[in-house]
Amino acid sequence: MNERPAIKPYVIGLDLGGTNSVFGIVDSRGEIKATTAIKTQGFDNVEDYVAAAVEALQIIIDQVGGIGYIKSMGIGAPNANYYKGTIEHAPNIVWGKGIVPLADMFSKALGIPVAMTNDANAAAIGEMAYGVARGLKNFIVITLGTGVGSGIVVNGQLLYGHDGFAGELGHVTMVREGGRQCGCGRTGCLETYCSATGVARTAREILSKSDKPSSLRELDPEKITSLDVSIAAEKGDEVANEIFRFTGKMLGEACADFAAFSSPEAFIFFGGLVKAGELIMKPIREAYDAHVLNFMKGKAQFLVSGLDGSSAAVLGASAIGWDINPNE
Repeated sequence: MNERPAIKPYVIGLDLGGTNSVFGIVDSRGEIKATTAIKTQGFDNVEDYVAAAVEALQIIIDQVGGIGYIKSMGIGAPNANYYKGTIEHAPNIVWGKGIVPLADMFSKALGIPVAMTNDANAAAIGEMAYGVARGLKNFIVITLGTGVGSGIVVNGQLLYGHDGFAGELGHVTMVREGGRQCGCGRTGCLETYCSATGVARTAREILSKSDKPSSLRELDPEKITSLDVSIAAEKGDEVANEIFRFTGKMLGEACADFAAFSSPEAFIFFGGLVKAGELIMKPIREAYDAHVLNFMKGKAQFLVSGLDGSSAAVLGASAIGWDINPNE
């Protein structure tokens, strides 16, 4: 029979993405001791989602000795309000419409304190604690996944704004006339062009407007993914490379604008798209250099996340948990 430890050695970190929810039990050294995952979108309501999450969590909680060994839980999620512990009007989550008190729901279900922040903010915290941002006090993490997220660190502190929603750089308007419709309700957002889904959409548009030969034409246009584009580009496919040049140019121009308000030491890119390496990073740097203010040229590094897979977001979410000081 396990006794309740005097000092609880673990926290739970949850990377709640648009497709998957990845849970990790993390120790104070930042080592992920156990993981599990469920599908984020497989539930019609948040009650069923939380119930399924707790059921999956129970298995790995038992692996580390039981809930008595867990100090708290941190969550990184889309449209998360750090101050209120809520997900608010998340367009890409079926059960995330309206205001969802997710932190409170998990807290009641597990019996531990729970805090949450935006998923990209969690990734930034993870990079600062365990990744390539160690030692940096001014940087921007840009996550390129189902959407485009960002975590902004200024003077060593994550930027939340007065309402907890600062840093939605994926929703800056890049195309004013005829821009793509975004899930947020606006048009022309950076996310609609530079997310994984945006890259796939660019592929379909370029293929429909051009007669250039491409291996991508062998695929069903509606099923083309950013991974398909990456594989084709690595093989020298000119259309695929054109897609990455278009995407990288837009990201680089956006970063040049972002630099004007926070003057970061580095931009750190995280997510599936960066696996394309220089195919995406080179056009980003070139467009940035062409558009950034002259006195800012050469001052920012362009880095790729030092953490694999969802580790950055899981570790960042866990770091939020360590900061909770409950009265025990």
